[in-house]
Amino acid sequence: VLQKGLKENFADAQVSVVDCPDLTQEPFNFPAKGICGKPRIADVGGVPYLIPLVQKEKVYDLNTVAKDIELPGAFILGAGAASSKILGVNAELIPIVQTKSEKKPAVNGSYIAQINPADKGCLLEKYSSKYTDCEFGLLANLYASEGQPGKVIEVKANGRTGELNFVSCLRQILEKHYGEKPVGMGGTFIIQKGKAKIHIMPPEFSACPLNTDEDVNNWLKFFEMKAPLICQPVIVSRDP
Repeated sequence: VLQKGLKENFADAQVSVVDCPDLTQEPFNFPAKGICGKPRIADVGGVPYLIPLVQKEKVYDLNTVAKDIELPGAFILGAGAASSKILGVNAELIPIVQTKSEKKPAVNGSYIAQINPADKGCLLEKYSSKYTDCEFGLLANLYASEGQPGKVIEVKANGRTGELNFVSCLRQILEKHYGEKPVGMGGTFIIQKGKAKIHIMPPEFSACPLNTDEDVNNWLKFFEMKAPLICQPVIVSRDP
């Protein structure tokens, strides 16, 4: 399904089932070896907590999420917003967390991306260099598993020919093929060459209501980022 669909949007695409590479090694350096074992997807909060005006009291904890999805100690990857209560500003959170279990404390390998107050550029920092918690705010799209080695789907694509970015392309392929049935995927991929246009939320929440997609895009700050980039997509084909 994926290979056929990708070829409509990329010059070359290969999809195969392989053993998960050891994600504790370069370039990932994740706190778990793989993304297999009781996989789950959790959508927590959502964009309605950000628009039209922010609801700052919406704060969550990844350790609690792991328990709620009946996988305490889960290895969690994904995308979300940092807790403005912890940081004091609005920022992007790139969650990479081995959540706490009865035997072990949490290992937080997450990153935060925010607008650098000094030069208005992008500031990417390791979360654990400043903070010790596992909180996030407003929204997160999370892929959770036991963090075990195992079989994964390897997707290679290059030479984008269509309108869709890689992740949107994958999601729409699944939606087209599976129709009413929601199908989810999560994991990680590397942009090895080229550039990507990526947004970062401003440090200040919008004082004016954000009522349309256009309002949101005008509020966001976009940057052209150079490869290599490690990405953490969580995709659901349609709203269940």
